[in-house]
Amino acid sequence: MDFESARTRIAELRQTIDYHSRLYYDNDAPEIEDDEFDKLTQELRRLEEAYPQLITADSYTQRVHGELSRLFTPVQHEVPLGSLQDVFSLDEVRAFDLRVREEIAHPWYVVEPKIDGLSIALEYQNGKFVRGATRGDGQTGEDVSANLRTIKSIPSTLQRAPERIVVRGEVYMPREQFAYLTGIQEQNGEKPFKNPRNAAAGSLRQKDPAITKTRGLDLFVFNMQLLEGDNVSAHAESLEFMKALGFPMIPFYLRTDSIEAVIAEIERIGQNRTGLPFDIDGAVVKVDAFADRERLGSTSKYPRWAVAYKYPPEEKQTVLRDVEITVGRTGVLTPTGVFDPVTLAGTTVSRATLHNADFIREKGLGIGDTVILRKAGDIIPEVVRVEKHVTDTVFELPAHCPSCGEAVAREAEEAALRCSNPDCPAQRLQRLIHFASRDAMDIEGLGPAVVEQLADAGLVSRIDDLYTLDREAVRVLEGKGDRSADNLIGAIEASKTADLSRLLFALGIRHIGQKAAKLLAQRFGTMQAVMDASYEEIVSIDGFGAVMAENVVKFFSLEPTRRLIQRLQALGVNMETQNAVVDQRFAGMTFVLTGTLPSMTRDEASALIEQYGGKTSSSVSKKTSVVLAGEDAGSKLTKAQALGVRIIDQAEFEAMIG
Repeated sequence: MDFESARTRIAELRQTIDYHSRLYYDNDAPEIEDDEFDKLTQELRRLEEAYPQLITADSYTQRVHGELSRLFTPVQHEVPLGSLQDVFSLDEVRAFDLRVREEIAHPWYVVEPKIDGLSIALEYQNGKFVRGATRGDGQTGEDVSANLRTIKSIPSTLQRAPERIVVRGEVYMPREQFAYLTGIQEQNGEKPFKNPRNAAAGSLRQKDPAITKTRGLDLFVFNMQLLEGDNVSAHAESLEFMKALGFPMIPFYLRTDSIEAVIAEIERIGQNRTGLPFDIDGAVVKVDAFADRERLGSTSKYPRWAVAYKYPPEEKQTVLRDVEITVGRTGVLTPTGVFDPVTLAGTTVSRATLHNADFIREKGLGIGDTVILRKAGDIIPEVVRVEKHVTDTVFELPAHCPSCGEAVAREAEEAALRCSNPDCPAQRLQRLIHFASRDAMDIEGLGPAVVEQLADAGLVSRIDDLYTLDREAVRVLEGKGDRSADNLIGAIEASKTADLSRLLFALGIRHIGQKAAKLLAQRFGTMQAVMDASYEEIVSIDGFGAVMAENVVKFFSLEPTRRLIQRLQALGVNMETQNAVVDQRFAGMTFVLTGTLPSMTRDEASALIEQYGGKTSSSVSKKTSVVLAGEDAGSKLTKAQALGVRIIDQAEFEAMIG
């Protein structure tokens, strides 16, 4: 390639890479797979090495990726959170070893798994957690302390702690939780997360910590950024030191002075990665001794003392034999491909979602086509591309619902086809499953299999049928005895006392999730008030949009909905909230909570603030009205003082609410 061709191609690559980088790191919504992105960056790096005069400071190869969200307060990292240079072959790992040995006569290495999540820094002072921040661009991150406090494995205090320590870790979503979450998203007709890494990033960077808390995130610590009041001289030593303090550490590592042992460990991790309960996208090789690292130094973007080996995705060829159509609770038709079985990431795969008609059309999928399958994040099977078409015929979704035979339609700005019949048997079944689910009415023991059992036996077809079940009817079902029947009837009875917000979510109103249901319950207080609310009243709720408000009004204007509510109320189901807005004394005010309050939790204080029309935020800014500070208040208190924000304690807060 000549100079001008290289200049043109480099410009194209930078534009494409920057676009996909923003989607991946800032929007948590990638459009391409990691290996496709890696190929683009590898090509750019090769061209820049061939034509170094074309390298610019803003090139992806010269900077740490990631932008800051306006939702969070910026945090300047005292020690930068840098990236590692990716390598894609074992020969490149050996070349790294040769470069190290040019400077270090006898280096020792640490090999560890590269957890695929969101990189964060945790700061502790005198053993107490004071702040947590995302990596951001490596120099400046986002203060997500409130969200990190919802992750149970992050210690709030350390044992035998130094004066100050900053550690680096990776927030991740366990595979089982990712599969559960995307299953719920698919069932609700929502766009599912692409992979566990983006699910973790999107869940941690939520404005409301209560949402983060429900996402089942976890964390591994893998590096010590800063230490005051103690001393360690090597990476492996620091890992053991942090483990003794009580941090959740990376599950395993190898320390060795042999490059062949390094290679063997990389291969061992690769062979076993599908059996891990979390996602990894590579193995990291680091020089162990800190003195050796100092001598090796760093480039403008990467340290010279470490590399990250990236594993290639496993892909298999198979044949699409059939497409099955299922109908969700909102009427969405979801196509699922049935394939000749293949082994992928350690399990046998014979089915994969085909998402919607647009996906099928884009791939050009037809029955009998030979396709390439892989697992997104080594978990969810997906079609990558068609390798060989049998005919030019692309599979078409049916024009009528496979469950009830009614016509299906595609609404504006939606990719999904929907069945328009509210009494569709498939929709009724999915609505029952959703109603009983953990995040809705939380009826213990009433999972999908039991709901199907009850429906097949003719015992339930509508939501209110659940509350007319009797012990004897349940007892005769296969697998049920006296005790399990009593437990199920007891759990159904107990669900009658659930808060109004749970009932609103359980009803399955389109585009109304848990948070929106909670806002409705707080704003109106009773089911009747919600049913009578106008579009203007609903859309005025902070956090509601036009589509959400329209769906609520439309749902409660339907006569079948009103009859269902009447039946549920007659059966004793609670129609009020315990967290309704009492008055609007805090209207327009934003509170930030920090530290430990003497006799109430932050959640309890937040609920009180919302009951009086106020809002809570996780970060202090000029828009903050009040900071409610307790014992051991940290950087938020300091920032509030600097900005002149009003600061109160629990006693003053209680006086404000009488």
